[in-house]
Parts: sequence; C-alpha cells; structure tokens
Amino acid sequence: MEKITILGSANAVAKSDQQNTHLLFETSSRKILVDCGDHASASLARAGVEIIQVTDLILTHFHADHVGSLPLVIMDMWLEKRTAPLTIYGLEVTIDKAKKLLDLFDWQKWMNMFSVDFVTLEESGLSKLNSDDEFKVTSLPVLHLIPTIGLRFEFTGGRTITYSCDTEPCEALYKLADKADVLLQEAAGPGKGHTSPEQAGEIATRCGVQKLVLIHYEGRRGKQALLSEAQAKFGGKVIVAEDGMVL
Repeated sequence: MEKITILGSANAVAKSDQQNTHLLFETSSRKILVDCGDHASASLARAGVEIIQVTDLILTHFHADHVGSLPLVIMDMWLEKRTAPLTIYGLEVTIDKAKKLLDLFDWQKWMNMFSVDFVTLEESGLSKLNSDDEFKVTSLPVLHLIPTIGLRFEFTGGRTITYSCDTEPCEALYKLADKADVLLQEAAGPGKGHTSPEQAGEIATRCGVQKLVLIHYEGRRGKQALLSEAQAKFGGKVIVAEDGMVL
C-alpha cells in the first residue's frame, strides 16, 4: 500500500511550524524523496524514515527552497554508511547545477562513497521515471520562472497523485492532473510562475480531481482564507497541507 507524506508544506520562506515543500512517496520497495530544500534528514526522521532508506530523489527545479539541502542529503547518507546506489532525477539544467553544487564539497572523493546515478528527464515532453510493478511516475515540464517539472504518480492499487510543483496554470499541468484522486497544488500565487488558491480550485474543477491539497502556500495568510478561495471554485474536498500530513 502506497503512502505519501508531506514532509514540508511552506512556500520559499519556512515558518516555525513549516519547512519548505518536500514530499515522500513510499511503496513496499521504494522511498522516493521529491525535493530537499530544508534538511530532509530531520523531516524524514519525524516521519519514521531513515535517510539511507531513500531509494530515489526527484529534483523538480533548481531553486534553493527545493534543492538547498542536497549536499546535506548526500553527506548524511554517506555518514550513515549507505552502500546502495541513489538515483537522482531532474531536467538537464537541474542535474547540471546539482552536480556543480555537490562538486563544491568534493563529494566524489569521500572515502567509501556510494554511487549516485543521475537521470536526465525530457525538456519538452513526457518522461517516464524508473517505475516498477507498484507504480508509474511521469513528469512534464510546467510553467515556472525557470525550467521545472510537475509529477504524476499512478499506483497499481488504483490511486493517482499529482504534484504540480511551482507553476502557473498551463496545459502540461492539466494533463498531469487529469482525473487525479489527489492534486497537490502549489498555492503561492497569484503572480508569474505561481498559482493562487482560487486558480488551484479552478484547476481541480477543470481536471475532475477528487481531492485538492493546497501546498507551497504563504502560511501567514491564514488557512481559512486559503480554503475559502479554493472552495469558491471547487466543490470537492479541499485540504490545506501541513508538515507531517499523510495522504
């Protein structure tokens, strides 16, 4: 049975009760970390998961609130004596910059360093990530300030989860979210490269999703205001994400 944990739910500015947005998707054989802006070891530990148990890391784009703790993730895995390879996925520009960031720490020279496999995703179309019998993961470039991907997880149990990542409403997002059971929709907007709660509701309605989860939002606005704006455009269930929430 799959499990999705919201490790962090904040926008680019973390709060006392919110880390930057990052997620964990689990099946019986895989633990997929999506982004690592804040120190992922701590949020994973709170979720009962050790950092060395992560099998895959997806980097949606190269903004600091999504990749800032990448060197710590790699170092913590190494310090915990990881031996299994780690696969990191991202767009070419994201992977290139991630490698340069890690190179600042001479990570490949560390004694008994585990192997890291970098997988480059399509810049202009659909990519299928390394799926297995329990799930399928696809990505599409969305419309943010820099090259960014959204994600669609389809589990064999029948549930489909879409994560918009940072984006304006766009055709790629509509495709990723089509008839999803859960849409994790960023709500940091309005503004270029982002989506407002009202727009999130419109997207959920247009795509026929079952449940809308607002994430990557400005918490100082107040959850009720966020809910009200989204509910004005979407008649289904709306939830405001919180750190540690399990879907």
